[in-house]
Amino acid sequence: MPQSPEEMAAAMIANMKEKTGKTLEEWISISKKAGHEKHGVLVKFLKTDHGMTHGFANLVAHKTLKSDAGSATEGGEDLVATQYAGAKAGLKPIYDTLSTALMAFGPDVELAAKKSYVSARRKKQFAIIQPSTKTRLDLGINLKGQGPTDRLELSGSFNSMVSHRIRLTAESDVDDEVLKWLEQAYQAAV
Repeated sequence: MPQSPEEMAAAMIANMKEKTGKTLEEWISISKKAGHEKHGVLVKFLKTDHGMTHGFANLVAHKTLKSDAGSATEGGEDLVATQYAGAKAGLKPIYDTLSTALMAFGPDVELAAKKSYVSARRKKQFAIIQPSTKTRLDLGINLKGQGPTDRLELSGSFNSMVSHRIRLTAESDVDDEVLKWLEQAYQAAV
């Protein structure tokens, strides 16, 4: 039985023609012709107009919009470059410092670029790096049970996939305290 999200998606893709009558490529073509650019709108279209189950509609929407980890990884460097283009270019050194530190935790760290952030995963996601404004990068960390501090705030409405957020505005903000929290999140992601 598939375990990881990637293995589950691969199993769904392998069974797609049998379950839906069309291959992933055929569904992507239909989805692109529909012209929907928002994930939720595309999912609703596939479910309503084509009778797809939510799981398959969600997968096709992600693949069509290239918003899933697998699709994002194919052009991951392009996505990171886009995130730090223009007004947010000054935040790229903070991202570089964080990504280097994350990769040093172990060979099992995977950085998966999405459209607006980069996910750090081990067996599960333990952090995200997101350039939120032109002057601030937000580091989301999963530290269940950890109380907030003056720097480590609860994530609130920032992102429901992490428990805490740290606001970073300079490379020097990525200090021993931040790296300690990141490593705790990494260690817990098993």
